[in-house]
Amino acid sequence: MASNKFERKNETLAPLHGYMKKPQLIPQFENQKKGGVDTIMTNYKSEKNDVPVTLANGSTVPLVEAPGKSDLELGEYNPFDHRKLEHPTSDLDTLIHLLKGSLGSGILAMPVAFANAGLAFGLFATFTIGFICTYCVHILVRSAHELCKRTRVPSLGFAEVAEAAFLAGPQSLNKWSRFAKAMINLFLVIDLLGCCCVYIVFVSKNIKQVVDHHSSSDIDLRLYMAVLLPLLIPINLIRNLKYLAPFSMVANILVATGMGITFYYIFIDLPEISTRPTIVSFDKWPMFFGTAIFALEGIGVVMPLENNMKTPTHFIGCPGVLNTGMFFVVLLYASVGFFGFLKYGEFTEPSITLNLPQDEILAQCVKIMIAVAIFFTYSLQFYVPMEIIMKNLKQRFGMRSTLGEYLIRSVIVIGTVGVAIAVPNLGGFISLVGAVCLSTLGLIFPAVIDLVTFYEDPGLGKYNWRLWKNTFLIVFGLIGFITGSYVSLGEIFKGD
Repeated sequence: MASNKFERKNETLAPLHGYMKKPQLIPQFENQKKGGVDTIMTNYKSEKNDVPVTLANGSTVPLVEAPGKSDLELGEYNPFDHRKLEHPTSDLDTLIHLLKGSLGSGILAMPVAFANAGLAFGLFATFTIGFICTYCVHILVRSAHELCKRTRVPSLGFAEVAEAAFLAGPQSLNKWSRFAKAMINLFLVIDLLGCCCVYIVFVSKNIKQVVDHHSSSDIDLRLYMAVLLPLLIPINLIRNLKYLAPFSMVANILVATGMGITFYYIFIDLPEISTRPTIVSFDKWPMFFGTAIFALEGIGVVMPLENNMKTPTHFIGCPGVLNTGMFFVVLLYASVGFFGFLKYGEFTEPSITLNLPQDEILAQCVKIMIAVAIFFTYSLQFYVPMEIIMKNLKQRFGMRSTLGEYLIRSVIVIGTVGVAIAVPNLGGFISLVGAVCLSTLGLIFPAVIDLVTFYEDPGLGKYNWRLWKNTFLIVFGLIGFITGSYVSLGEIFKGD
């Protein structure tokens, strides 16, 4: 790779004291708080190392000193040898975190996804989408490893990988590097805030069922959402991760217990398989795609986990942590979707908990537990986009006061509640978020990054196989994006 491609002026590039031809990629940002957070939908962890780390982009990016001359004389740079981690995770630890980060509230929507596909086609499509999502994670991590070697940095976050890829790719694309990084940040913010909106609808629907049953009333769902606002604002003014960690633990316990009881109800008196359609009309498939990718896609958890591993090469090896974890994730999601739809058929709700009996105390407890867990998860999920938003606002407008941040946090919380009130259709909302955000983050962006990273070195391969492969992934993502968005919006406008 010609060295002059890295000598172009960019705020993320810095020279290595005059003895390296390729400057080191060092993103600029402020020191952040130490702590960690696990959400039900997205696992987000950031631990301070011996050097500053970035919290933006849902990634942990340790920065280390430039390699000395002795390192350069040894030949090819190995980024894994330069990672400074106080508490590196083992393969088993990483597998547990991957399962924890991928097994989220999306699993509750899998039965309704199967309702838009059919039993047989739902199984086939779930495993197919799971395979494609896993492969896209593979090519993203491989690209990150290659770019770490080229730029001589130990690790990169998701958005930094995109930026480095465009800087290292064909010269005509260098000018798009900051745009690529900004786009990933934008879709991450939209995705995570969209999930927060989904959570508000989710909590309100479950609480409404319980309250309406005991009060024999039918209060407007939007009123429940409005009532949540005075509770959401104070908890989302918490800026320190260590104070949010207990909420994560409580949420995980509640979800695990609630899912266990839900399985109990699902497997009581299961009907015959022949009573459910094996495949449904293709016009419903886009809803399946949006919901399934919403549930299965865990791209945001990948780079933080890989960057914190003791042996990063084991992450995408064979069988590898990623393959093992995603196999169990896809298997569990497919099982919940299959048996949930088999149990409730055409009456399957957007959240399987809403199908549980309304007149049984145990079932009501499940709905309350899941609602409380998702409520806590809102604040944990909210933390990540706020880090990205505040980082950019502070740089551009100099908003460094605590009062200013509190005001912005409150306004955004009010905005998410407002969006949820305007769009109370849970099934359509879930599918829309999956189609718009996760098809881009999980399918399109990794394919583009892989294509740009290896476009010149080693090239497109025999018969341009790399070009055709990534073109297929991009087209697949675009089809899901367009059709999923169209059908989801149609479902939303039809009304709840």
